[in-house]
Amino acid sequence: MADRPSHSPNDREMARQARLRQALRDNLKKRKSQLRGRADLAAAAAGVSSEPDTGADNRSRQDDPGRE
Repeated sequence: MADRPSHSPNDREMARQARLRQALRDNLKKRKSQLRGRADLAAAAAGVSSEPDTGADNRSRQDDPGRE
């Protein structure tokens, strides 16, 4: 045990980890945004809306009076 130095993160190492953590977070947001943009382009090219149709469930329930 005496030959292993105790590892306590110093300010420089903690700042580096914080920068890396933020960079990873920003990169993830950027990639998600790119994927959403590509999905919107693909949907537009196919003539399909990428917005969810929230009224579909309500219409189907109106057609069937026995369902609630």
